[in-house]
Amino acid sequence: MPTTMNRCFFVLFVLIATPSVADVRLPRTISSRMVLQRHSEARIWGWAEPDETVTVTANWLNEKATTTAGAEGTWQVTLQTGEAGGPHVITIDGRNTITLDDVLFGDVWLASGQSNMEMPLVNVSGAYTGIKDSATEVANADYPQIRLFQVGNFSSRDPLDDVEPGISMYGIPPAECTWQACSPKTIPNFAATAYFFARTLHAELKVPVGIIDSSWGGTSAETWMPASGLKDLDYEAESKMAETSPQKPDQKIPTRLYNGMIHPLRRIKIKGAIWYQGEGNAGRADRYRSLFSTMITDWRKVFHNEFSFYFVQIAPFNYGGMNAAYLREAQQQTLSLPKTGMVVTMDIGNLTDIHPKNKQEVGRRLALWALAKDYGRDITYAGPAYRDVTYENGQARLNFDHATGGLKTRDGQAPSHFQIAGDDGTFHPATVVIDGEQLLVSSKNVATPAAVRYGFTSDATPNLMNSEGLPASPFRTDDLAIAP
Repeated sequence: MPTTMNRCFFVLFVLIATPSVADVRLPRTISSRMVLQRHSEARIWGWAEPDETVTVTANWLNEKATTTAGAEGTWQVTLQTGEAGGPHVITIDGRNTITLDDVLFGDVWLASGQSNMEMPLVNVSGAYTGIKDSATEVANADYPQIRLFQVGNFSSRDPLDDVEPGISMYGIPPAECTWQACSPKTIPNFAATAYFFARTLHAELKVPVGIIDSSWGGTSAETWMPASGLKDLDYEAESKMAETSPQKPDQKIPTRLYNGMIHPLRRIKIKGAIWYQGEGNAGRADRYRSLFSTMITDWRKVFHNEFSFYFVQIAPFNYGGMNAAYLREAQQQTLSLPKTGMVVTMDIGNLTDIHPKNKQEVGRRLALWALAKDYGRDITYAGPAYRDVTYENGQARLNFDHATGGLKTRDGQAPSHFQIAGDDGTFHPATVVIDGEQLLVSSKNVATPAAVRYGFTSDATPNLMNSEGLPASPFRTDDLAIAP
């Protein structure tokens, strides 16, 4: 039985170890070493005792920002940021004081999706066996002005206001949920594609880059969708599951990853988002275009920010009976949304590994979109994109966007994986000739062509590219139903 003295020591320990309810507290996403979006009104927010006065002092501003915590204890101020650089210091004063140092101004990007985004640089499990040249990339990852933030894998029944360290899955440990400078020590378990995207931007722009990884392997787009989006799409079964399933942080339930991993980020001012997901929806691609478009639109609404959104088209893989061509087509159709872009990976996939290892090139290609569209660089940022077709003299003449300088193939052979059909809808392997920026497609078995397809199977590895070496996206000129 505890003695009176033991009880006294216990009470004293609790009083020392337990923070005062009046202490000012910040979300995990606001910490030392963070990057704030340059030339913006950055939000600083947190919690305090209701009606408590909170003062935020930024060493680059002449005036302090003062506010009062509301009835629920929440508070927020905005700070005008300036040119890229730093380090800066922010002090938050209430009944306690918090000092944030080594704060940089730069560009902040959000990276999300499923396993091909989450995949870290190093070998951590049978699922994630490491990227190409893993050891060398880790050893060379010394970029103190690239700052990393990893959101923990956490599924939540209700929208959260702060991220959680989450659970360990696929060999990746729970997240530290704090901003860290990029180094060989901090990079091994970080999302490889996100890192290489940030590295390319940093090298080209010479400004700090903050990259937030909020991704989780094996997840469908429905799990990243706000509840309002599911209802707008009349996803009744998914909405019911999101509302009624028991709370379990490891379950990939519709809406719940959005609640736990995206909603807490909504106050962060970001430059844009990158996304690598789709494998989890390949079996129901007919719904993906509306689903994906709604998700992007809803994220922008929640963030109050029409940010750029660039995504990766899924790579070739033996998907069994599922026809991933449908999914790639739906991804391409999503480009009808403003400020979107798509990276094609038909040349760097692995038919026996759903996690291709060349994440360096995926990150670089995502960065090309950002450099061209967000930073005004005069560069080629996309591969050939089918525009239109005309039929004459028994052949199809195809026109492409992003083909300036002419079309070519990566192996020097004739363009591969083309099919052509007449009005009967029966497709035959085609003969293809490059004519500058156009293609001439024909077959001795099709006298009067009516439709052309390129790379339109799950596991096609076609070879068409532009003069800058960027691959063409699969496409079809018809709208005939295709058996899965």
